[in-house]
Amino acid sequence: MPCDSIPRRLLGQARVRPEAPAHYVKEGGFWRMTSFREYAGEVRRAGKALLALGVEPGEALGLLGFNRPEWVVLHVAGMAIGAAPAGIYTTCSPEEVRHVLHHAAAKVVLVENRRQLEKVLGQWDRLPQLEWVVQMRGAEPAGDPRVLTWDELLARGSRVPDELFEQRLDALEPGGLATLIYTSGTVGPPKGVMLSHENLTWTADVSARIIPLSAWDVHLSYLPLSHIAEQMFTIHLPAAAGAAVYFAESIEAVAGNLREVQPTIFFGVPRIWEKLKAGVEAKLSEAKGVGRFTLDQARRVGLQCSELRARGERPGPLLALQHRLFDKLVYSKVKAAVGFARAHAMSCGAAPIAKEVLEFFASLDLLITEVYGQSEVTGPTSYNVQGRTKLGSVGPVVPGVDVRIADDGELLVKGPNVFLGYYKDPEATEQALADGWLRSGDLGRLDEEGFLHITGRKKELLITAGGKNVSPTNIEEALKRHDLIAEAVVLGDGRRFLSALIVLDPDAVERFAASRGLGGDVPREAPEIREAVQRAVDEVNSRLAQVETIKKFSILPRGLTLEDGELTPTLKIKRRNVSQNFAREIEAMYAE
Repeated sequence: MPCDSIPRRLLGQARVRPEAPAHYVKEGGFWRMTSFREYAGEVRRAGKALLALGVEPGEALGLLGFNRPEWVVLHVAGMAIGAAPAGIYTTCSPEEVRHVLHHAAAKVVLVENRRQLEKVLGQWDRLPQLEWVVQMRGAEPAGDPRVLTWDELLARGSRVPDELFEQRLDALEPGGLATLIYTSGTVGPPKGVMLSHENLTWTADVSARIIPLSAWDVHLSYLPLSHIAEQMFTIHLPAAAGAAVYFAESIEAVAGNLREVQPTIFFGVPRIWEKLKAGVEAKLSEAKGVGRFTLDQARRVGLQCSELRARGERPGPLLALQHRLFDKLVYSKVKAAVGFARAHAMSCGAAPIAKEVLEFFASLDLLITEVYGQSEVTGPTSYNVQGRTKLGSVGPVVPGVDVRIADDGELLVKGPNVFLGYYKDPEATEQALADGWLRSGDLGRLDEEGFLHITGRKKELLITAGGKNVSPTNIEEALKRHDLIAEAVVLGDGRRFLSALIVLDPDAVERFAASRGLGGDVPREAPEIREAVQRAVDEVNSRLAQVETIKKFSILPRGLTLEDGELTPTLKIKRRNVSQNFAREIEAMYAE
């Protein structure tokens, strides 16, 4: 019996629904459709081309570029012939690109454009295993015989018989290595998470039931494909359920693409939802008089109805009537303006999100469900499902997965979605896995209704000079709920008290200044600004234990950036780098 795998499922979609839309790309102002027959055919040609280049089972191939059909085609083709595709974040430096390609021992790497190609060319003499670079469609010719265009790659496969491709596909095993997900590296260099074919198919099946997902659904692909969440939505779920994918033109074009595509399902990290919230709030703030009154009433009703829907309950007759009225006047217009007119499933994951953000969208009849997981569990561990959602939690545990809380509060996970281990790193694998249980590294609790709550990150616990353990995550999230504060980093490991680095939101500062008649270009350390931040800190402190309170803070001169190494490609904070880059500001807080 041939192994069930994502490539086999894709070929099955092409057999059963050959002319159904698989994906869309915007060209010349129009969205061009590719059918499942065309998609599967290109996967087959790319797979044969990799065979022609000498890619053997178990070998890795790299993928470096923004979300494009070529990225997905080569990824699936690689899995089909037994290779292990490894995505690389487009924001990675040349040295970080070299690390992944060298560690994975990739023989072939796909790059999007000249900018990404230069990262590889500059490191090639330090990559002894690398033999070929392939460029995506539209890239300028490299003038190097080792660098193939996309068409040149596919042409290489024309001389390879279909039977060889089929033999490789038939030789796949459920527990065999299917793909490598390189972690974003908040602590130390990225590690290669090994996922099996069974990990991917099992998780795709359970996710399709939870969402739920069908062939009628549409997804906008825009988050990094190096991340397991976007791979699941762009590659594995569509292969399993036959859903269609629209590839965003760029990350900058996402807002416009959302309005054009109106996807039925949408996954966003907290920063995406925060940016969407800021845009909607700015528009809604223009409402005056009767319009403001109508909006306030609509949001009150919207929140009530969303809370009922979250619990699987229906509104009473009067509330239902009000909801229908406000849907015509408010909700439908907001949804269409943002891009969610057709959306039936919207979720958030990868990092904690403030409950206030979820409540804001819920008040506009947009119920966002939080999901929790990590690369090591092929995506989700828990998911707020329709009819069983609790805002502020990350939902009930996924069916078929076991979760328990260790004595020290660490979340342990076991199930068919748990990874094979870390590539070429038995020591890290041994530390992460014990009797099939994954030590997640996250701190959590299960409430009386079976909802999971993440309370912090074990490795990020601060131990003060007084020996007290403090989780900084929840304090940081509480600080960020205040309009002026865009980012907060809580410090205090080995120190006698906690402090915080604060990044201001420029738009919020501008609104604050205007409301107080301060004029434009207000300096971040203006007394009025500092007093407002102090009030925010005091308000958060009032809800914390004495040992958790922020005694001092420093307003940073700039935001945290990927370029300066302060954020990972998935926008998580690299605390060590932040501490190094802002050492002067930190020491000033502890100098007295």
